[in-house]
Amino acid sequence: MKELVRCRPCGFVIESDKLGDVCPACGLPRKVFEPYREKVSRNRLMLLGIDMHPIAIHLSQTFVILIPILIFFTKVFPNFYFEMFSNVLMFSIYVFPFTLIIAIITGVVDGLTRFKSLTPPLLKIKIIFSAIIFILAFTMLFIAKTNNFGIITSLLSLASLACAIRLGLWGKKLIDVILPGTYPQKKGSRLKEKEAESKIKAEATN
Repeated sequence: MKELVRCRPCGFVIESDKLGDVCPACGLPRKVFEPYREKVSRNRLMLLGIDMHPIAIHLSQTFVILIPILIFFTKVFPNFYFEMFSNVLMFSIYVFPFTLIIAIITGVVDGLTRFKSLTPPLLKIKIIFSAIIFILAFTMLFIAKTNNFGIITSLLSLASLACAIRLGLWGKKLIDVILPGTYPQKKGSRLKEKEAESKIKAEATN
């Protein structure tokens, strides 16, 4: 395992052999760095490092922002390539609910990996709001077919956007929170992890 170091002022963690003369995050000299040992198991870090949930969230955010903008555009400029913009709008409304399904599934995986549970209060609130935006998206899908992007579709798109903004603000607060320990891990992997920790402690005492 490569040696890690952490910047004391800003908390940035980097492999020691990749550290230059200054901290990549805050620009302070390398002398402010201290040895650091990761408290999260490697299998959890690897899973979180894939960034499945942030990528899925960005995908759904693209459509939740695009839909109300396109509705506004088609209403204000009805003679400007209306057919093309309405087709893009309808496509976005159709795809949006399915991007939410991906975001919710990856969110559950991220929550269980990061917090080992889905029961903390803030996660419960995120789950509730995710369910609300999911219902709004599917309702918008069925109404848009007959509503011709009218007032109801507009309100549903704005309500979805409001929920997405609220979810994003909560997610920003949770992004750097990871409970220490191992989860999930097989017995053999857990034994190897404990042996590695014992070896590190033995080396530290010597």
